Amino acid sequence: MITVHDLWKGYGSIEVLKGLNLEIMDGETLVILGRSGVGKSVLLRQIIGIERPDKGYVEVNGVRISNLNQYQLFNAVKSMGMLFQGAALFDSLNIGENVAFHLRQHSPELSDSEIKKRVTEALKMVDLSGTENKMPSEMSGGMRKRAAIARLWIYKPRILLFDEPTTGLDPITAGQINELIRATQKELKATSVVVTHDIRSALEVGDRIAFHDQGKIIAIAPKAEFLKINNPLLQSFISEAIIPAEYFSKKG
Repeated sequence: MITVHDLWKGYGSIEVLKGLNLEIMDGETLVILGRSGVGKSVLLRQIIGIERPDKGYVEVNGVRISNLNQYQLFNAVKSMGMLFQGAALFDSLNIGENVAFHLRQHSPELSDSEIKKRVTEALKMVDLSGTENKMPSEMSGGMRKRAAIARLWIYKPRILLFDEPTTGLDPITAGQINELIRATQKELKATSVVVTHDIRSALEVGDRIAFHDQGKIIAIAPKAEFLKINNPLLQSFISEAIIPAEYFSKKG
């Protein structure tokens, strides 16, 4: 579904991505795991086309997007949806208007009643029924993340991108968001890419996990095998994390 080939991206004299290669399979949830500040979110911005690489390319569903013009890029990535790190809800719109935003912009054939029906269904799916008239400022961080997931779900993208979805959340709320990520991927039969520094979340949501460090993917495996990879940088990262013992014996 997504191919990243020899991708380089820098800002001034700082090289962030250094010849990164990655293949993401149709229908899987791939987690890109790594320390804060190594360029995981930069990679997501390349995949969705917000930024262009200095060298290399990203291919999405057979289309090389890195050199497309704005119109071509829109058509190539319109099947994608992204949950930004801070949820990125519009402060001036209530929750119902936020969730409906994409449909009102891109589905003029839908009536107001149909859009409201879909908003109700989406908010129910993320356990936010009855919050349509609330403003984002009235919601907790976890509720805003769930509303942003509802905004993704409502237009049913084929590819879902999640940028640090559990950052700043308490463990219980983080677990709820992880469950929603899995449920959304299953419901939409989508391909999902999750960026995180939280190894526990990675093990909860991922089918495969890729470890990102030094501008490259230096280790990748199905989650059942990931903790056993003999790589010094990865093992150093694992040794610093708090991981329940059960994950070291899980078969899948």
